[in-house]
Amino acid sequence: MLQCRIPEEGTVLPIVLTILKNTIICIYSWLEALVTLFIPKRRKSVCGEIVLITGAGHGLGRATAYEFAKRQSTLVLWDINKQGVEKTAEECRKVGAIVHGFVVNCKNREEIYTAADKVKRDVGDVSILVNNAGVITTTKLLSTKDEQIQDMFDVNILAHYWTTKAFLPAMIKNNHGHIVTVASISGHVGIPFTVTYTSSKFAAVGFHDSLKAELRFLGKDGIQTTCLCPSIINTGFFKMRKTLMIPVLSAEDTAKDLMEGILTNQKMVFSPSWIKFILNFSRFLPERAYNAILDSEKISYYKLL
Repeated sequence: MLQCRIPEEGTVLPIVLTILKNTIICIYSWLEALVTLFIPKRRKSVCGEIVLITGAGHGLGRATAYEFAKRQSTLVLWDINKQGVEKTAEECRKVGAIVHGFVVNCKNREEIYTAADKVKRDVGDVSILVNNAGVITTTKLLSTKDEQIQDMFDVNILAHYWTTKAFLPAMIKNNHGHIVTVASISGHVGIPFTVTYTSSKFAAVGFHDSLKAELRFLGKDGIQTTCLCPSIINTGFFKMRKTLMIPVLSAEDTAKDLMEGILTNQKMVFSPSWIKFILNFSRFLPERAYNAILDSEKISYYKLL
């Protein structure tokens, strides 16, 4: 039998006051957010910060390194490709940045920890960590090899844990730092033929959200977090080149969006920025309408195979 529980005496008023307080905070926050849309955001300086970027040997990692180099950050570049990381380092040194390059396989936990110890010993405490390294295989789930699934999770999400565990203690001690998680719009919506990749990016978004909340509860307001969720970046890894609704971006333009997010301490950065409205709108669509939109992209999705 369903029973109604009557609140104990003395508990009703605190509940009402809590609801009233939170309602006022919500209204104030919405008004504040509306006003700040018309106020230029204050940008912080990253000059002299020690910035570690994984997957820095090509694509978005290289473009991001160059953005930091132009702002005179001290760069620590990790990549599995020695020639790639050396080329990135050379380009960054041309604009006057101090650069340290390392060959690191981000799917290997012990290799990450060993390289992290060397960075801390030879360079110093990393204050900005950009977890950018990623791998992708586009195929049907049942055609995806077990080792490909393992590699995608090792690099796309588990490496975030090992790098963060290595460098976060110094950030907490100093109450200063910034952790950047490179995810994807695939971390918000499922895409056919990328089941494993999409799952790993959903995990990356969850990692960012939970870490952000944890740092807040620990009172470490000096440590910022940013999650980048771009659409398709033309780096050579992703085969899809043309789609009706999802734009294909250059690594350079995406890196500029990311840098703007870091300098202004944005928590979630979509690239291009308008794509977040499409994602939010899609959540309110009936299933039939949502499937119709997916069907309109069938040709583009089959290009992934």
